[in-house]
Amino acid sequence: MCGIVGIVGKSNVNQALYDALTVLQHRGQDAAGIVTSHDGRLFLRKDNGLVRDVFQQRHMQRLVGSIGIGHVRYPTAGSSTSAEAQPFYVNSPYGITLAHNGNLTNVEQLAKEIYESDLRHVNTNSDSEVLLNVFAHELAVRGKLQPTEEDVFAAVSHVHSRCVGGYAVVAMITGYGIVGFRDPNGIRPVVFGQRHTDEGVEYMIASESVALDVLGFTLIRDLAPGEAVYITEEGQLYTKQCAEHPKLQPCIFEHVYLARPDSIMDGVSVYKARLRMGEKLAEKIQRERPEHDIDVVIPIPDTSRTAALELANHLGVKFREGFVKNRYIGRTFIMPGQAARKKSVRQKLNAIELEFRGKNVMLVDDSIVRGTTCKQIIQMAREAGAKNVYFCSAAPAVRYPNVYGIDMPSAHELIAHNRTTEQVAELIGADWLIYQDLPDLIESVGGGKIKIEHFDCAVFNGEYVTGDIDEAYLDRIEQARNDLAKVKTQAVSAIIDLYNN
Repeated sequence: MCGIVGIVGKSNVNQALYDALTVLQHRGQDAAGIVTSHDGRLFLRKDNGLVRDVFQQRHMQRLVGSIGIGHVRYPTAGSSTSAEAQPFYVNSPYGITLAHNGNLTNVEQLAKEIYESDLRHVNTNSDSEVLLNVFAHELAVRGKLQPTEEDVFAAVSHVHSRCVGGYAVVAMITGYGIVGFRDPNGIRPVVFGQRHTDEGVEYMIASESVALDVLGFTLIRDLAPGEAVYITEEGQLYTKQCAEHPKLQPCIFEHVYLARPDSIMDGVSVYKARLRMGEKLAEKIQRERPEHDIDVVIPIPDTSRTAALELANHLGVKFREGFVKNRYIGRTFIMPGQAARKKSVRQKLNAIELEFRGKNVMLVDDSIVRGTTCKQIIQMAREAGAKNVYFCSAAPAVRYPNVYGIDMPSAHELIAHNRTTEQVAELIGADWLIYQDLPDLIESVGGGKIKIEHFDCAVFNGEYVTGDIDEAYLDRIEQARNDLAKVKTQAVSAIIDLYNN
């Protein structure tokens, strides 16, 4: 899960890119980067940290140019060093920079091809750099001094034929324009829009429509699976389907947790989808416990608030805000280690005792992944005086790893993996646990005016839409993550030893 943006403007775009990245900050808090182009020269600033910390006034003044791209990074199976902050750059052909959201599942094969056949060098462990080199190679073999839109689309077509996984990409070809494209399954989201200024029409590509809204751009539409959009420096826009067998199968977890509620994805309002999740949960509660004794419904801020409100309305139960959130603490789902996640929960949330004392409380969260956060929150509710603590998940049980760009690569980290609902309830300390049913979640997201027939629901049902994931692949991912964790632990221990000595 990362955030990408690209703008072709009529004046300096540095401030617009910065503003867009702040709107997309929820998609990644590990690193941020912006690159702009002016008179054939590139101007780059990227580093670890939040957008507001990475870009100071002196950096912004150097980011000149009316065309540029930006990225906020969220680490998945790779490391979180500043060397892997994006955008990435290659000088041949033309000078290309690229930012990427998602994950390639055949990255090992591609890295080998790049070295042995394409004769290119990859300097990091990031699959984004691999994808950049694949795109650059396919554009280079066209052999054009000045690439046309057809050359760009041909290169994207070859990227689709070589790369497998979920990816949304924005790339800048120095001196020519910006290209955005989406994987043939449309797993990761990307939209584009325009705004009219006194100087002419400006275009923007972004992960979520909310970034366009905030900057005054009008949403044109989502990129279709396998489609590419190319916008020249002069402002000419071209689109083309570049995949042979595209099929829309977007990640349903975007609607559950990742996206902002004010975004529109593939024509579906995230806000309305979450309202419908609340309705479905209420219906399930009424089926399973028509004589329930719930006194109050309390959301766990912030993502679950919409579903919780609708759940309470349909049950005819009071809705209350029982937790106060410290907004200066990052999302715990994104925290890089279990210890950091445990510590941050208490720092992030504080219970309002008045809403818990002597009551049967239904807590609502968007999902349960590792179980660390909800276990501590349930304990907080009990300490605040709750009589019984029930827990409701707007998503089904997360039982399988995600391989398309969400930090769920290890099955043993998932509390619901190989466990029943009752076992999970006991582990997190809930008196009653209720999960959303997968058919209800699919209907909540895909059952609006815009009909989506298929979703990537792999984290719930283990069915990976790219068709190339087996146990051997999942074992390699888990081992790589464990090795990385060991390296990090050793590094921290070395620093502590050095400090103590």
